[in-house]
Amino acid sequence: MNGKILTNKKGSIGIGALIVFIAMVLVAGIAATVLTQTANDLQMQALYSGQETLDEVATGIAVVDVEGHVDLTSDEIDKMTITVRPRAGSGDIDLSETVIELADNSTKVVLTYDSNNYADSPSSSGVFSTNAFNLSANKFGIIVLEDADNSCENTTPIINKGDTVMLTVNVTATFSGLAERIDIWGNVIPEYGSWGIISFRTPATYTDEVYDLQ
Repeated sequence: MNGKILTNKKGSIGIGALIVFIAMVLVAGIAATVLTQTANDLQMQALYSGQETLDEVATGIAVVDVEGHVDLTSDEIDKMTITVRPRAGSGDIDLSETVIELADNSTKVVLTYDSNNYADSPSSSGVFSTNAFNLSANKFGIIVLEDADNSCENTTPIINKGDTVMLTVNVTATFSGLAERIDIWGNVIPEYGSWGIISFRTPATYTDEVYDLQ
């Protein structure tokens, strides 16, 4: 019996092509998985960024009024209230995460919330008699004026649509009092959203006990 050597290589070539094809399918599958995952990540990031943008644009705090109380003994403003409310269409604003910046020509202060100086309504003797001004130099308090849903409490001072509150400042502690003709400016800065702007000059002379400053 004569031995014969087969020289037909078509079978091996077919197997090689099949291996290459399977490798291409695997690579394509991996690439598709990576692209799908990347697309999902980008979509989630876009949704998150979009929500943050909406919050920044729609949410904000408005300064309605600024009033000062004069200590007629020293002829200086010793207490101040900043009346604020959410802007139209604003989401909830957490005042415990809000800061107040105030400055004159020589001093700049940053105030944060002190939950020990909170009042759910003004005193019957007047706003400036309310127990919400026992503050250190870098703190502010709250007097609630309107809060139909009781969202603004001392430990969770959140204001939303329809709410109006006064932010209290102990000016004697913060600026050692404010004399006549002093320029004051600053901002009420919520956790996110647009800021409330403060800007006023104290009166040229003090003859009354309470002044509308802004």
